[in-house]
Amino acid sequence: MSGKGNCFDNAPIESFWGVLKNELVYHQVYQTRIEAISDIIKYIELDYNQTRIQKGLGYKTPRQMWFDFYRQAA
Repeated sequence: MSGKGNCFDNAPIESFWGVLKNELVYHQVYQTRIEAISDIIKYIELDYNQTRIQKGLGYKTPRQMWFDFYRQAA
């Protein structure tokens, strides 16, 4: 990252919050804070982290890497 006070320091997390809000939060009505927290955790752990392509994985998703690994092992 760049030096202190550079406007690009927050760009990755701001992008994440935008995706989270657009794909999940704005389409739900939560009755309690616990319900919202639970839904957001499920989204991050089961959907966002598993289905987003990642540069470190050769622009594949973690699920694709997992399937490729076990397909080669079989």
